[in-house]
Amino acid sequence: MKLFIALATLVVLAAGQNTYTSEYDDLDIDALVSNLDSLKAWSNCFVDKGPCDKAQNSFKVDMHEAVQQACAKCTSAQKVIMKKFIAGLTEKSPADYELFRQKYDPENKYFGPLAKAIA
Repeated sequence: MKLFIALATLVVLAAGQNTYTSEYDDLDIDALVSNLDSLKAWSNCFVDKGPCDKAQNSFKVDMHEAVQQACAKCTSAQKVIMKKFIAGLTEKSPADYELFRQKYDPENKYFGPLAKAIA
């Protein structure tokens, strides 16, 4: 019986690591994207041009992997956040979008699959 409980605990712990932390899944991405200064601050953090607060850093830590793996470990909320962030950056600050894309997909091979995954 103890072996069963130990195995069940390991399975639950392993399953819990299939997604990134959901701590900031409630981020108001619509408000962020509608405020150009906020959008630029997040973009600058992601491309190492500005400081990062705790929330920004939480996303930045996993950004390379999330882009390269088409958000495979993203929660549903994180997919929405990523989609709206990229769309907002593309529309409101194309130069910052290009810096973001160059940092996370310099060979232009990940953003296509990412776009499909977060659509």
